[in-house]
Amino acid sequence: MKKTILFLMLCGISSAFAQDNALRLTEKNITKVVKAMTLEEKARLLVGLSYIYNDSSQRHTIPDIEVGAVGYTFPIPRLGIPVTLLTDGPAGVRIPAKRKDDSHTYYATAFPIGTLVASSWDIETARKVGEALGQETLDYNCDLLLGPGMNLHRNPLCGRNFEYFSEDPVLSGTMAGYEVLGIQSKGVGATIKHFVCNNQESYRTQNNSIVSQKALRELYLKNFEIALRICSPWSVMSSYNTLNGQRAMYHKPLLIDWLRGEMGYRGMVVTDWYDYRDPVQQEIGGSDLLQRGVKQQVDDIIKGVKTGKLPMEIVDRNVTHLLEYIVKTPHFKGYRAANQTDLEGHARMAREAAEQGIVMLKNEGTALPLGKGLRIALFGYGSYKGFLAHGTGSGSVNKAYTLNLMQGLEGAGFRLNAELKSLYEDAEADVAVSKSYAERRAQESDVAVVTIRRNAGEGADRWEEPGDWLLSDLERNMLRNISEAFHEQGKKVVAVLNIGGVIETASWSSLVDAIVLPWQPGIEGGNAVASILCGRVNPSGKLPMTFPVAYEDIPSAKNFPNHFHKEAWDKTKKNIGWTRYEEGIMVGYRYFDSFKVPVAYPFGYGLSYTTFAFSNLKVKRQRGGYVASVTVTNTGSRAGREVAQLYVSAPRGSLEKPVRELKAFAKTRELRPGERETLVMKIEAVDLASFDEAANSWVTDAGTYRIEVGASVEDLKVKAEFKVGKPVVKKVPTVI
Repeated sequence: MKKTILFLMLCGISSAFAQDNALRLTEKNITKVVKAMTLEEKARLLVGLSYIYNDSSQRHTIPDIEVGAVGYTFPIPRLGIPVTLLTDGPAGVRIPAKRKDDSHTYYATAFPIGTLVASSWDIETARKVGEALGQETLDYNCDLLLGPGMNLHRNPLCGRNFEYFSEDPVLSGTMAGYEVLGIQSKGVGATIKHFVCNNQESYRTQNNSIVSQKALRELYLKNFEIALRICSPWSVMSSYNTLNGQRAMYHKPLLIDWLRGEMGYRGMVVTDWYDYRDPVQQEIGGSDLLQRGVKQQVDDIIKGVKTGKLPMEIVDRNVTHLLEYIVKTPHFKGYRAANQTDLEGHARMAREAAEQGIVMLKNEGTALPLGKGLRIALFGYGSYKGFLAHGTGSGSVNKAYTLNLMQGLEGAGFRLNAELKSLYEDAEADVAVSKSYAERRAQESDVAVVTIRRNAGEGADRWEEPGDWLLSDLERNMLRNISEAFHEQGKKVVAVLNIGGVIETASWSSLVDAIVLPWQPGIEGGNAVASILCGRVNPSGKLPMTFPVAYEDIPSAKNFPNHFHKEAWDKTKKNIGWTRYEEGIMVGYRYFDSFKVPVAYPFGYGLSYTTFAFSNLKVKRQRGGYVASVTVTNTGSRAGREVAQLYVSAPRGSLEKPVRELKAFAKTRELRPGERETLVMKIEAVDLASFDEAANSWVTDAGTYRIEVGASVEDLKVKAEFKVGKPVVKKVPTVI
């Protein structure tokens, strides 16, 4: 009996010892953990957890998913692999405000949209927005933020342009890179998306983007390439669309040969959220984590391995990528989230970021800034409760409030017309304003401010129609009646564009004295706009895209699903089943500038309450490229900031090239009147090259390169030149 008891005791000690020394995931033993995982565990890790989240019989076993994030990875407790949480989105952490059996409300900060951040042309603004986004991701128990979005603005009617930065890859890639640095400085991950050529929302899960190698390399991949030089995002999200006949989410030349091969990317690739694609193809083609996750995908991965269609070494490769992500996460490190964040401090930061990016498009007769304490007739549903902080879809945020323009102007000390406040208090849309009504408001007021609002978002594109690209008849008549009534009494009219994307302005801009463009400026937008209107902050935002005169002037106008309203998908039909990027590299200002097409407002444009001079441009060669320096002097009477935009014109050679391209930019600190600052900008040698499709090579032509620096693509102040003595050719291994 004693022997039996001793034997059992020894067994217990041995079992406890084995338990204590069980294999647990660490940063250094990932290979060993992969070998210890069962096939089913590997398959489950590669597939998102939505199918369990939606199963009430299972979800209680993973309490952290009650946060309500948009995606999860599968936990394997026996190996020390925790669940991790993935959350939208580009303009703020997007989690439900309410949770089951919890009376607390979980609000997040709505930051300025990506287009407004890009309009700041300020890498520190991008970094600070990223830091606040990263902090809220951490505070709300999430590990990976699904942003920033960084597709190029190929066409202004793309419904998700508000999430994205610019029509230019240098501006877009740079701003994305610094925002990622900010996010990841807080110990959570960022995701750059949507990779690649997801430039329309209509038919986005089925449409085939047909893009030349030259356009891909010089524009749509260059955008991501620049971001990857600046930062190392934990994740890249593959896009819904097909690219040149192959699904982006299992496009091996794109995801493996270019991204991991040419770019040396070492992070995780996650698919965009879709119920089911062939998981065997996805895993072979370079996607690691399949979202949103359905049980069939787990089963198909297991079957694929057992039948030999999916090699185990590929499964292990992709599982390794996930584990390399997991060991960096707060959940793996045992971080205990507070589930509360500094909403007040982040709201202040959101306001400051918005103030840096607001663009003044017009200011005739010094209509702005507004004098202290003026009586304002504030028109437009968008001035009141219709004021938009952000767009819809994954770029929306569950926020505590939106501070609108009415509140911002009152907070700045202006007196608002009571009759108009009463009119719009119960309105759910814009209301008609007759000439006689406007005349009565003009008699009672010193100035009119009119807000035009537009919204868009994920899943649908905008339309070249009144009320969207064009003003509606109601808006046009309202603006005309207000302008005539106020101008007849010698009073000014200011238009505020609370919009997520470009609209037509050329037909009506002459009606008003000033136009201010705050885009969708986040939770504190009304205060930010008021700061610009009253002159507390000098406007320093610049357009990150071109405002054309007319939609038909846009080079992609005929190759975009502009007129298809809920038409059934047809793989044979242009712009539904497929979209050909016929404009090639001539996107945005590259086209307008090269072909001398007049525009309403050029790329890089933005007015100020002060003036600046550019001087002393110098260029010198250094290892890996060139360095340019330029001195910017405030020659006006107000303090302010200015953006120096550096464009390069390459020798013509035999390859198609735009007249000039943005290659670098920098923004001054706030300069007092008479103060100057010398800005230094680097030009990477590889960015001087054009892509030769016939040779599948980057070619830097020999000859003279002209550098121009100024305040917009049409307002270039100083010039310099440098020479390249002999051509440089660099062949690339991948055809995408």
